[in-house]
Amino acid sequence: MSASAPIPETIDGIPNIAITKQVEEKIASSRNQQAFGPKSDVQFNNIKSACAIALHMQQPLIPAGGGDLRTAGIISNLQYMMENQGIGDNHNAPVFAWCYKRIGEFVPQLLAEGKQPRAMLEYSGELLFGLRQMGQHDVIDSLKHITTDPSMYHTVEWLGCPWGHAVAPSTPVQDYRLNVQAWQQYFAATFGIDALERVRGFSPSEMALPNHPDTAYEFVKTLVDCGYKWVLIQEHTVELPNGGGIEQRHLPHRLVCKNSSGEEVSIIAIIKTQGSDTKLVAQMQPYYEAKSLSRWELKGKQIPPLVTQIADGENGGVMMNEFPSKYMEVVREASHSETPMMNASEYLEFLSDAGITEKDFTPIQPILQKRIWDRFTDGSGPEKMKKVIEEIKKEDDRFHMEGGSWTNDISWVQGYQDVMDPIDKLSALFSEKVLSKGTPKNNTNYMNALYHLLVSQTSCYRYWGQGLWTDYAKEICRRGMEIINSEF
Repeated sequence: MSASAPIPETIDGIPNIAITKQVEEKIASSRNQQAFGPKSDVQFNNIKSACAIALHMQQPLIPAGGGDLRTAGIISNLQYMMENQGIGDNHNAPVFAWCYKRIGEFVPQLLAEGKQPRAMLEYSGELLFGLRQMGQHDVIDSLKHITTDPSMYHTVEWLGCPWGHAVAPSTPVQDYRLNVQAWQQYFAATFGIDALERVRGFSPSEMALPNHPDTAYEFVKTLVDCGYKWVLIQEHTVELPNGGGIEQRHLPHRLVCKNSSGEEVSIIAIIKTQGSDTKLVAQMQPYYEAKSLSRWELKGKQIPPLVTQIADGENGGVMMNEFPSKYMEVVREASHSETPMMNASEYLEFLSDAGITEKDFTPIQPILQKRIWDRFTDGSGPEKMKKVIEEIKKEDDRFHMEGGSWTNDISWVQGYQDVMDPIDKLSALFSEKVLSKGTPKNNTNYMNALYHLLVSQTSCYRYWGQGLWTDYAKEICRRGMEIINSEF
């Protein structure tokens, strides 16, 4: 296959989610190239501040394409909503579909007005696959237009994410890496391999950041190995090395993660501030906060702060109803002003041009790690770390190693054993019978087993944790295990 040949979105009806050498090589070759700054129309040296918004979009895949759970087709939850609009809030399904599409309508309109629209988009792989599967080609086409038209490269920045919307703290590290790679492969298939080289930032599902040192290390190492330059982080999921909170939250930081063996890895962190996410984005609060700020000093240079916020792009009345008009209003007001909208990679590339790079940013680490490092001898290994963690837990029942997310009162482990058991069993079986044997990734059986594994790990099954959603998860796991046991 030549470098310019299109990558198929599906193979034998299965989403193309097994990463190929072609895609890996494209990511590696573009890693150090600028993607946004050269095309930017922002006068960076003349602005006092900037703001950025990201829209997170997700719909799980569920076995609901038929009356019998054991034989029902796996379809998008959006398709189920569309076909059952008389149940609960399912009447919102058509509005949800428009929410997934509408940035593709807003951006060309605003550009035609001479404005400077910006938006960062994070769509899970299973949402994109589900939209295509249910025939919402207009949504994909609208997004593809703003993604592949060179005149719009600087306006929309796609963020990588796990294909199946898996949460990092409770997903086996090898599976999380498969999720990250699966999204890259499927994005290249959907929007073209050249579009993938402009994906530099990563948005973790549910803003969930692992805080166990070994898991956090593998999380960041996965991102770095997969070519990502920065990650979006929730403010209260990290701490300074002294255990304190972040002071300059509107400047980039350096997320440093060290494991029990003493290995260290880091990545740039863009900080998402606390607050009611959908309301803040729907009402474009980051812009109004940024307007109140002026340049801050970093490494002896005065640079504009970047106020960053992310929200579900479709959930809640404010996002469905208030966001469109407010977004248009703010883009029109912010364009060519001292406080423009920018995307994070665009902003980072301007800092790089000014001589400010990752090593210049204040280091941070996942929450609660200082308490471990205070009594752990560097490089002592996983058993010693386990002992230290257990000691701290006995002293303080509020101490946990389950990560941090949108809200720190949600654990992605406790209370979900009914779901976690079959998911963990499927993961272990996949590792034992598929991964360890080096099964070729272009094998259809491999891709089918991987598909069921990633679908089972969506956060939606952990979040609901009971009732019909638990039944969905168990059924997907049953099918996945059946595929592995019969084909490998």
